[in-house]
Amino acid sequence: MLRVHFTTDDIARVRVATAPDPLWEITNSFQALAGDDAPLLFGDWRRLVRPRLRPAPTLLTALLPPRGYSPDFLTPDLGGSYDLEGAVDTVLRTPRTVLRRDLTELAASPRRTRPLFSEARALADGEPSMLRSLGAALRGYHRFALAPFWSRVRAQVDADLAIRTREVLRGGTEGLLASFRPVLRWRPPVLEADYPVEREVRLGGRGLLLQPSLFCVRRPVTLAAPDLPPVLVYPVQHALGWARPPGRPASGGDLGALIGRTRAAILEDVVTGRTTSELAVRLGVSGPAASQHTAVLRRANLLSSVRRGKHVVHTITPAGRALLGGAGSL
Repeated sequence: MLRVHFTTDDIARVRVATAPDPLWEITNSFQALAGDDAPLLFGDWRRLVRPRLRPAPTLLTALLPPRGYSPDFLTPDLGGSYDLEGAVDTVLRTPRTVLRRDLTELAASPRRTRPLFSEARALADGEPSMLRSLGAALRGYHRFALAPFWSRVRAQVDADLAIRTREVLRGGTEGLLASFRPVLRWRPPVLEADYPVEREVRLGGRGLLLQPSLFCVRRPVTLAAPDLPPVLVYPVQHALGWARPPGRPASGGDLGALIGRTRAAILEDVVTGRTTSELAVRLGVSGPAASQHTAVLRRANLLSSVRRGKHVVHTITPAGRALLGGAGSL
């Protein structure tokens, strides 16, 4: 069980990251790739990515086991900047004391099934050649496993953020924290989650960053070192079929159906997230008609839909934003 203890100051300092973190997505996706959890969500992605990564990057395999501890230095605080190159550079600038601490903990992890790789000491000493190898491994994995899907990753995170924004508007920070059920359970002043080990995190006025992640599976993830800025990585609410082969165009029928003021108005309106019933009221159409319009937009990869309780929340995708930018006269 994980328990995160809040003070009054911490409630005022809760933040939600506004974009996927490339390093957390590398870490979580690499571990997801090695297993078979959540086949409906990640099965298509695994089938597409595994052939591209044979053999798997040896260095990342050693640093990111499917279960148990993974080094904190691989997911540093990026200060709100989510550029891949800047993120990798931050990892490569990790102080030697931190490298040694994290790699010592990795070697001692009770879930390790094999000895740590032979070059671990060189990496712990911050040797430039090993750091260059680590940077190349992170960039190469991202290029083959994540970059082709990044617009889809971003669309899923944007859809989740639309849900969180609605909860903040309705219930403030308390409403936000309550919105993560069943993954996270808000029992003031403690946020609880199922976790593989017993862990107590006392924020002590530092606040908490909630980081959405597409590849976080079932339960949240947090850093091991208690002195690091508190972050809780949580799984977004996924839309099935997000990993269709990238680059596949919509059919001619879908594109033809997009021409019209109603669907253009829907795209403009879902930028901040709308439910089907809200769209029906705002556009003056029936619920079934609004549902039909959103289905066409979703098939064309212009809109993402996530079920939230009894409602379905729709948000625009990067492709939809590009269409709006070039078709403002529709």
